[in-house]
Amino acid sequence: MASGLPSTAGLARFCQKLKRLKPLEEATMETSLQRCLSALDLTLLGVGAMVGSGLYVLTGTVAKEITGPAVIVSFTVAAVASLLAALCYAEFGARVPRTGSAYLFTYVSMGELWAFLIGWNLVLEYVIAGAAVARAWSGYLDAMFDHHIRNFTEAHVGIWQVPLLARYPDFLAAGILLLASTFVSCGARVSSWLNHTLSAISMVVILFIIILGFVLARSHNWGKEEGGFAPFGFSGIMSGTATCFYAFVGFDVIAASSEEARNPKRAVPLAIAISLGLAASAYILVSTVLTLMVPWHSLDPNSALADAFYQRGYSWAGYLVATGSICAMTTVLLNGLFCLPRIIYAMAADGLFFQAFAYVHPRTQVPLVGILVFGVLTALVALLLDLEALVQFLSIGTLLAYSFVAISIIVLRFQKAPLSSSPSPASPRPAAKEYNSFSDHIELVGTEQFPAPEPGQLRPALRPYLGFLDRCSPGVAVASAICVLVASAITLGCVLIFGDSALHLPRWGYILLLLLCGIMFLLSLLVLGAHQQQRQQDTFQIPMVPLIPALSILLNICLMLKLSYLTWVRFSIWLLIGLLVYFGYGIWHSKENQRELPGVTITRYVVFPSGSLEETVQVVQPPSQAPAQEPSSP
Repeated sequence: MASGLPSTAGLARFCQKLKRLKPLEEATMETSLQRCLSALDLTLLGVGAMVGSGLYVLTGTVAKEITGPAVIVSFTVAAVASLLAALCYAEFGARVPRTGSAYLFTYVSMGELWAFLIGWNLVLEYVIAGAAVARAWSGYLDAMFDHHIRNFTEAHVGIWQVPLLARYPDFLAAGILLLASTFVSCGARVSSWLNHTLSAISMVVILFIIILGFVLARSHNWGKEEGGFAPFGFSGIMSGTATCFYAFVGFDVIAASSEEARNPKRAVPLAIAISLGLAASAYILVSTVLTLMVPWHSLDPNSALADAFYQRGYSWAGYLVATGSICAMTTVLLNGLFCLPRIIYAMAADGLFFQAFAYVHPRTQVPLVGILVFGVLTALVALLLDLEALVQFLSIGTLLAYSFVAISIIVLRFQKAPLSSSPSPASPRPAAKEYNSFSDHIELVGTEQFPAPEPGQLRPALRPYLGFLDRCSPGVAVASAICVLVASAITLGCVLIFGDSALHLPRWGYILLLLLCGIMFLLSLLVLGAHQQQRQQDTFQIPMVPLIPALSILLNICLMLKLSYLTWVRFSIWLLIGLLVYFGYGIWHSKENQRELPGVTITRYVVFPSGSLEETVQVVQPPSQAPAQEPSSP
């Protein structure tokens, strides 16, 4: 081989590093963070993250410009679509009660490189989201004072005409972010208390809007004289659904907070379901009263609710609406700043990000360095940058995370569950078969040890008909079906989004390609459904796997393909920066990399025919130092 070129074995070892998995058995209840959050705390975190500026701005914008009164249908369909992703998060949050959200879920199922990229994108998503909400908060407060704050800043600082920079520095947005970071750094209990207070005020205001709105409702505003219920037709409803989908982004803060939940197996699924239901109810009811109070075409997109009350002669109600909007946007800020440092903490604790960010303050038990550094960074972004060009990053990062979590659900459902019980010292030990732990393939155990079929094996009732699938190596059929599922979902999404325009296909070609992609998608689902799934009796599991995760994947891909090409270009640049960080630091400092170094202890498992498991420890030594004989198992 030519000098300086890597060997085949070296390349193989390098590729193995990229797909290392974090062992599921490490996701225990032990944590350096404080487990102090109840199901109510998590529910209000989710509600606060979802019911923010979208309720006060998005409803009017979608109703006037995209759907008309049919915005109600758009929010309903968007809520159902969000439920698909939320169920996946609920199962993972209950099963893996550690901080990290989509980053951790990807790490335990799909590999280290994918996990790092998901975490890297989540960091950007939370920074931009926090800055954008702070700008909206500042603008709403400025509007209450007739834009005196903006005029004062422009008069004394000037107007900037620099690309990528804002028109003027928003000191108010930066200040609220620094103040919110201070509260978050005081501990989870303080953040939770403040979130409770602001969420309660926001929900009281929403209840006031709904009650007074129904009192002032006029049914003829949905009549034909005003354009009808759906003036933009079915296409308008679907376009509105794509926009309304992002109103429900935020429930992942519950999964990211599972490491601080008292009883995550029960609290996380319950909180996600209740918070999503409350948010959906709020959006649907507020949209209903908004379009019934005044004609949809007369709405002010920037302040629809306040303007609707003003049109009906209740200008005093606008101040209550403004108060509710300020409280709602503050809870979104708090939740974003609460979640972001915990994603960074999870990556740093795993060695994939700089170790300083894994520091947890001994008294407040929060990742203090991450809160301070990224709180200041988010404040600088809000202060200086033009966010209009960056806001679409929120969409692509969120949808990519949703897709990987859905894929992870399918992977883990057909993966052998890690055993954690050990035999009693006094119990007799039958003859044991020894297994070394590994994580680069779906792990399957033969039926000679366990009479019942293991996850990933063909269902016994289908073996007479689908026996050819059993002739594959263990896990190959399932892994292939998952790859085909994802590939067919991407192709099907491209056909649905670009089939009539970019691809320039004749009608028969479009229908043929659509049928082929649909058949491949359905066949992969049938192959997966023919295999045994993992069943957990003590934790929440979503029904109809792999159907629900597969539909979530397809929906997310379709929404990502609707984003502009400039968003994809910027996203690719951000990914390249992330790859430089990973290959420059993360891959070498990863905890999983440390396990592979000589002299490091690794876990070995002795599995008995009864199904019990004993954990032993082995020290890996360099080949020159390894003993000649195999070390005996206790």
